[in-house]
Amino acid sequence: MFTQPVWDVAFYALLTAIATGLGAVPFFFFKKVSRRWLGYAGAVASGIMLAASFRLINEGTGYNLYRAIAGVGVGLLFILLSQRFISEEEEVQVGKLRGADAIQALLIVGVMTLHSFAEGIGVGVSFGGGDTFGRFISAAIAIHNIPEGLAISLVLIPKGVKVWKAMLWSIFSSLPQPLLAVPSFLFVEAFEPFLPVGLGLAAGAMIWMVLSELLPDAFQDAKKEHVATIATVFVALMVLFQMLIDGG
Repeated sequence: MFTQPVWDVAFYALLTAIATGLGAVPFFFFKKVSRRWLGYAGAVASGIMLAASFRLINEGTGYNLYRAIAGVGVGLLFILLSQRFISEEEEVQVGKLRGADAIQALLIVGVMTLHSFAEGIGVGVSFGGGDTFGRFISAAIAIHNIPEGLAISLVLIPKGVKVWKAMLWSIFSSLPQPLLAVPSFLFVEAFEPFLPVGLGLAAGAMIWMVLSELLPDAFQDAKKEHVATIATVFVALMVLFQMLIDGG
């Protein structure tokens, strides 16, 4: 039988996953998106993801510099192989999305899911330092997850995915958090060495996704000066948001 602390870890980790779905909530109030606003949405998503990527690298190097940097390389290799494999499929379909839109949808959800594996380990390891610390880290990750759910929604919804489905995809991308939190709590010493690798891996895949998919599409839909400005502003806002949540 699991003890109460294990159930606490599972509960708080599940809340972090559910919080990701909140990123889709604003889209219940916006029905139509022009191509220009589609470009702006891509710029916002790019800024959020770039800021998240460098946060992940910074956290990873705090555990182990070389494992984190190696993780970035593994993440890059993984996303390159995944993109090549998906592109070779004759007809990729995700719901009503087909072709390039479906590939991009798969990549964005896949990259964010990779990101969640590392954060799931982070939740479990943090509870190894005590309940209070574990709850604080869980709350911080849950709040961080909201703009990451927004980034997923910004990519999926303008391409025709229904808001409630984007919300479910966002939550799905964070399910590794509750799945890995409990075993990493129970076996902290075994899981902790993988944390910097996982953080770097997620960052490498996310940076590639922004530079290869999101920004090029945004440049096609809106003026590059506007896209670059919006992306830069949201990098700065996300860094400020992260610092405030993490306590400076």
